[in-house]
Amino acid sequence: MQDPFYSKEKRRKKSGMLAADAWLDSSLYEFGQSLGRGYTKIQDFFSIFRVSGIKRLVVEILSDGLTFGSIGAVLVVMLALPAFDATATGEFNKAEDYSVVFLDRFGTEIGRRGIRSDDSVALSDMPDYLIKATLATEDRRFYDHFGVDVVGTLRAIMSNAQGDNGTQGGSSITQQLAKNLFLSPERTIERKITEAFLAVWLEWHYSKDEILKLYYDRAYMGGGNFGVAAASEYYFGKKVTDINLSEAAMLSGLFKAPTKFAPHVDLAAARGRANVVLTNMVNAGFLTEGQVTAARRHPASPINRTEDINSPNYFLDYTFEEAKKLIEASPHTSNNFVVRTTIDTTLQKYAEEAVTSVVRENSEQYKVQQAAMVVTDTGGAIRAMVGGTDYGKSQFNRAIVSTRQPGSAFKIFVYSEAFEQLGLTPTDTITDHPVCIGDWCPQNYGRSYKGKVTLISAFSQSLNTVPVTLSIKTGREPIAALSHLMGLRADYPITRSLALGVANVSVLDMTSSYAAMASGGYKTPAYGITRITTLNGDTVFEAHPDAPRERILKETTVQYMDQMMRSVVTSGTGRRADVPGVPVVGKSGTTSSYRDAWFCGFTGNYVAAVWMGNDDYTPMNNVTGGVLPATIWQKFMAYAHTNIEIKPVIGVDFTPVQNIVAAADPAAVAEPAEQRPPSLTPNAAKKLVELADMLKLARSNMSPIADQAVAAPAGSGGG
Repeated sequence: MQDPFYSKEKRRKKSGMLAADAWLDSSLYEFGQSLGRGYTKIQDFFSIFRVSGIKRLVVEILSDGLTFGSIGAVLVVMLALPAFDATATGEFNKAEDYSVVFLDRFGTEIGRRGIRSDDSVALSDMPDYLIKATLATEDRRFYDHFGVDVVGTLRAIMSNAQGDNGTQGGSSITQQLAKNLFLSPERTIERKITEAFLAVWLEWHYSKDEILKLYYDRAYMGGGNFGVAAASEYYFGKKVTDINLSEAAMLSGLFKAPTKFAPHVDLAAARGRANVVLTNMVNAGFLTEGQVTAARRHPASPINRTEDINSPNYFLDYTFEEAKKLIEASPHTSNNFVVRTTIDTTLQKYAEEAVTSVVRENSEQYKVQQAAMVVTDTGGAIRAMVGGTDYGKSQFNRAIVSTRQPGSAFKIFVYSEAFEQLGLTPTDTITDHPVCIGDWCPQNYGRSYKGKVTLISAFSQSLNTVPVTLSIKTGREPIAALSHLMGLRADYPITRSLALGVANVSVLDMTSSYAAMASGGYKTPAYGITRITTLNGDTVFEAHPDAPRERILKETTVQYMDQMMRSVVTSGTGRRADVPGVPVVGKSGTTSSYRDAWFCGFTGNYVAAVWMGNDDYTPMNNVTGGVLPATIWQKFMAYAHTNIEIKPVIGVDFTPVQNIVAAADPAAVAEPAEQRPPSLTPNAAKKLVELADMLKLARSNMSPIADQAVAAPAGSGGG
């Protein structure tokens, strides 16, 4: 039992926690007090700078100015970052395009493509009055400022404010060059700031004369011309070193607005602008009024620029694209080039005449509107290219762009692979009978079968079942591989109908493929460029036609194929292509529904492929490759082999007719030799057709009047 008088003594609590709490409270209090004392001291310090009245206004303005100035400096640096990026690579803007002068195989100029530009004239060779005219109009303080003409800019602003639509611009020559070299033509504040930075960068890295030379070479002068040298040739037909004062004034007036003041656009505006330039030269103190009087009285007269209708435009378009590829693949610092091509202008005219005349004479009857042709020598050099019947109406180059099915002209790949792989000969026999691959059963053109036939007979008659049978034996993949090896560049699906030419090809590639046969079995791709140089003569590219080539066909295969293609011309579907006195070999081709018709072949001198059809793929009226295409081919080859040495074809037993020159009797009276009448050019033919249409129209208009005259009674009169 617990003692009721007992009580337990309670333990005394520790005071450590209370001490910590007290210390924390006192510390926070002291810290707050110290902050207050510090803030009071800061207030006391800044009270020294406290101003009032007018002084306060000045301080506020300076303070805000410094603040906004700092912000502006940051923004300017940010806007200048594109300038830093533009100069980081050290490269200028790529020119809008290349300027290319084309020469034929003999070195005669045949046309131009791309921009017109010329950077070969040194600044020291340019006329002094051209430089003075430019400085007087574009930048009078050019040799004094650091890239940005502050004085000139202010003067231009004041001039514009006074309504002078004037004579001077706000950008210096260096700024204009910076825009041409690095920037786009857009007009924004950001671009102007970047332009100013770039102008200073140019002044640091180039001398004044170098900047002016670049300006003269890169400025756009209208009419597709870049640089004063090219503009002088284009507008006046003379070198820039030979221009007179009035012509220099007209050129200098083009810098401000070349499309507006170009003399071939508005001659009156160009002369008015040139007169302003002459006034600027007087005001700048470069010339006196008396010195410019003659130039005012006799303004510059530009030459009449007309397109050369005789240029091989389809070929020039093709070689221009090829030249750009070669130029881009080679290191160069110029945009101006001279390209030596393989074209023969005489053969080009023959090809154009053959194509246009046959199409024109037969278009209505056979419902055909277009044709294309490519001619090369046996080494692959393109001698002629016709991409259509009228370049003025359609620049679409059907010789290289269009991909159409070749029909039976494709069979050379099938038979060549059979000779290569199966060891056959042209005299070996094969059965012409119905054959099917799955549910596809091809038929011959006449829907009949010959039974036992030789390969050469099946090829000359263009039987369809035989190449299909051969493709089953060799496989279709090897045939496709051989076709690409021989010259076809476009990919196509390998289908069961490949042996009959169900593949998209171009006229150019078919010519290259047949050239592999003509060259003796070597890979012979067509080419149109032999040499590319800059205007200064530096070589950019040079072809090596005599370089060793890859053999892709056995010599026996070439002989067999030449014999078979010869039989096509002598006794098969290509008889219309035969040229008397010339060993001709070839193969015709026709697609289903007569949408495409071909004739491809060669002699010992030339290789050519002809295609006919319509751009909208509408069927022709029973046109086969052995009819109109063979006619075009024959017409060209007959022209091309006139008065030249006829070369033999491998595997073809043919003896060309030799021209025998008999000794003439001096006493005999020479009879006039019969000559072929002059050929009618396509342009002359068009004129005659237009004249005939006009006569028909006049005749139809005259008919009602004649009828009224006949119906009127005799002796009747008016009124």
